[in-house]
Amino acid sequence: MLTACAPLAVTALGVGASAGIQHTVSGIAYRTFSAPLPDVRVAVREALERMQIRIGGTYKIDNGVRFKARASDLEIEIDLEALTANATRMRSTARNGLLMDSATATEIVRQTLKALTAAQAKEPV
Repeated sequence: MLTACAPLAVTALGVGASAGIQHTVSGIAYRTFSAPLPDVRVAVREALERMQIRIGGTYKIDNGVRFKARASDLEIEIDLEALTANATRMRSTARNGLLMDSATATEIVRQTLKALTAAQAKEPV
């Protein structure tokens, strides 16, 4: 039974890796951005707004900030951690009770990248 799952796991890993998004077995999506935490924070807000996901609150955590949000029956949590002044790690999770929704967690990271890229394109070099 496990050998049948191996090709699927490799395919899923390949798809996530090609987008620069790392996944864990638990359905958490990770990405490190070459941008300061405040810029990524604005991009997360824009991404959630674009996806019509309601932010329930933001909280200070060690070296960063945590967003808690809801969409339909999903509880969403996004952690941003400043690694350096110009590098920020993002961790995105979406869950429905005990079930993880890695597709939604990944899409939040992708939409954040899209918003951040658009903002950086507007900045003078």
